[in-house]
Amino acid sequence: FAVVSLSQADPSVVERTINEEEKRIHTLIEHLNNILKTHNMTGEVVRIQGGDPGHQIVEKTKEMNVDFLVTGSRGLGKLRRTLMGSVSDYLVHHAHIPVMVYKHTDKEHDIHQ
Repeated sequence: FAVVSLSQADPSVVERTINEEEKRIHTLIEHLNNILKTHNMTGEVVRIQGGDPGHQIVEKTKEMNVDFLVTGSRGLGKLRRTLMGSVSDYLVHHAHIPVMVYKHTDKEHDIHQ
């Protein structure tokens, strides 16, 4: 993850940063889909972008005719989750299909970044 001040950044630096992030995202999605295949699991990891994440995910599950949704949870504190909302909480309450929320440990989170 790179932080760039857009007000002072050279456009080529911004473009290069965006391209590097796009490549990293593509590689991660490919890796996760390969894990599914390795374990003979039917499913697909897809990228959701733009708009409200919870709503976008619910709409994508309908579009893809998904039977079951697995999502992660960062485990924010109750106060922060109350103020900001929680995508996983939204999915549990608004998805038309069963939702499994996986809360990983901080150690697991550090490994996957």
